[in-house]
Amino acid sequence: MAVAPTPPKNHLLAALPEADWQRWLPQLEEVEMPLGKVLYESGSTLSHVYFPTTAIVSLLYVMENGASAEIAVVGNEGVVGISLFMGGESTPSRAVVQSAGHGLRLKAKTIKEEFVRAPVLHLLLRYTQALITQMAQTAVCNRHHSLDQQLCRWLLLSLDRLQGDELVMTQELIANMLGVRREGVTESALKLQKAGLISYSRGRISVLDRPGLEERTCECYAVVKKEYDRLLPEKCAT
Repeated sequence: MAVAPTPPKNHLLAALPEADWQRWLPQLEEVEMPLGKVLYESGSTLSHVYFPTTAIVSLLYVMENGASAEIAVVGNEGVVGISLFMGGESTPSRAVVQSAGHGLRLKAKTIKEEFVRAPVLHLLLRYTQALITQMAQTAVCNRHHSLDQQLCRWLLLSLDRLQGDELVMTQELIANMLGVRREGVTESALKLQKAGLISYSRGRISVLDRPGLEERTCECYAVVKKEYDRLLPEKCAT
């Protein structure tokens, strides 16, 4: 078992009071999270919760015909597997690594035991509220805003969860996340590239003008970011 780093690179873990972090430290396992790895399938029993450090995980809702769309994205700000401490053993969504990297995982039994401790309970509930806000805003955005705006929102949310300004991502994978045709993503990406906001080549997207992306996106990005900033301070106050 690989030992978790000190201090943690995951913001949620970093916000834990020192006593809680030191108690968790021996039980956290550092794991590789390669592109496309499925952390859990819809309806399956969750064995661990995952705290991404350098990876990004997409939560997808999968239809009966196999079509899917992203409902939320989780990176170094949060945790994958909230159903374990919300009273359920499974979830109707699928969790897939959309940007390769590493993370820390904790056994289901351990997180359930820890959740009875007040500081951890308050912190994880605040994160859950922020994640639910992201899910709700994603649903509204997909219904009412243009694909160009959705792509800008998606790029900005992904950047917030990575170090640097480059994403390793194919247009086909982005299309699957947004629940649209690949041709639509290609067209929107070309518009952003011609505007000098991004550079796209061989599955790598480099953001050249972040303020420009923020101006071009819809209100949904700001709503989600504001809620995360409000609910998840740098250090837990409880």
